[in-house]
Amino acid sequence: MPIDPAALEALLPLHPQTFHILLALARGDQHGYGILRAVEERTGGTVQLSAGALYRTIHRLLEQGLITEPRHPSGPTDDPRRRYYRLTGFGRAVALAETQRLGTLVKLAKHSGLVPGTA
Repeated sequence: MPIDPAALEALLPLHPQTFHILLALARGDQHGYGILRAVEERTGGTVQLSAGALYRTIHRLLEQGLITEPRHPSGPTDDPRRRYYRLTGFGRAVALAETQRLGTLVKLAKHSGLVPGTA
């Protein structure tokens, strides 16, 4: 199914917490605690999501169609109560568009001499 560019653009710019959650899901399905840990590890602890903020954002992302909650088979060591989340094609497109938007901003900052070592 083709992605509506207007629907994609309407979601940008992403809130940083939203972007971090999408990044955490870009490598595969995760449960909530796994997302929290991935964000904390990726950012060296500079971004720490509260459980409340995480699940409010997850609820919104589900409504927007950026993520889905697939049925996930429980392994022998997995808690069957855990809910897993997966990035949708639309969610991946939105994350990519945000990445490109941020990259453009960094290029502009470099050309303006605002990035260390590029003056």
